[in-house]
Amino acid sequence: MTQSLSYIHPDARIAQNVEVEPFAMIHQDVEIGEGSWIGSHAVINSGARIGKNCKIYPGAVISATPQDLKYNNEYTLTIIGDNTTIREYATISRGTEEHWKTVVGADCLIMAYAHVAHDCRVGSSCIIGNNVQMAGHVHVGDWAIISALSAVHQFVKIGPHAFVSGASLVRKDVPPFTKAAREPISYAGINSVGLRRRGFSNEKIIEIQNIYRYVYMKGLNNAEAMQKIELELPPSDERDIIINFIRNSERGIMKSPFQASGSAEGEAQS
Repeated sequence: MTQSLSYIHPDARIAQNVEVEPFAMIHQDVEIGEGSWIGSHAVINSGARIGKNCKIYPGAVISATPQDLKYNNEYTLTIIGDNTTIREYATISRGTEEHWKTVVGADCLIMAYAHVAHDCRVGSSCIIGNNVQMAGHVHVGDWAIISALSAVHQFVKIGPHAFVSGASLVRKDVPPFTKAAREPISYAGINSVGLRRRGFSNEKIIEIQNIYRYVYMKGLNNAEAMQKIELELPPSDERDIIINFIRNSERGIMKSPFQASGSAEGEAQS
């Protein structure tokens, strides 16, 4: 372990080849895996479990106490997966007794000034853009991207391979494989560019498009759409992921662009 002018609590468990830059602070009950780098003025608080080959840039604060008035100093964790990069001044709070931990998966990029609140679950290979603000209990699926300046309401779920456009207000769940845009947040097609980059075939992309036509283009409610998808479309892993996500949505999924525009006009007139 390399260190110079940094504060490292003697009870912190840090692999030998971790590099800690000057003026970083690492508190007790912290674990940092092999090959990780901790930048100057980064603060790693108690309860942090940081994997291998992570990079924590200057000013980032990991595992701070939750910004939740119900938090009563219970013992909770922040878990960061291997190969994840957390850029300047990003903040990740540890969990509360609701779930006992905040989790960011492996191979993620958390950009500068982003905030991941207590009890959030961010999957692997996700990108959280600059200044994204995530409230508590948000769940983000693998390979999802949330673009800069977006704000995500508490308890929202964003499905795997979804893409949220910049400066979005995400009040509803964003189903898997989709793009979310506009205000209020609404369906903007499937994330075909991202899916192709990740090796999805044209046939699979067309299959996903056909599924979402039932959800967003045929004037059906969600229950009707799910029933017709099961009856009329062949089973597949992607079909089941979409059906399970929508059926288990507690906040409700984002609307179609036609519903969203009508909603916005109604709100403006009321």
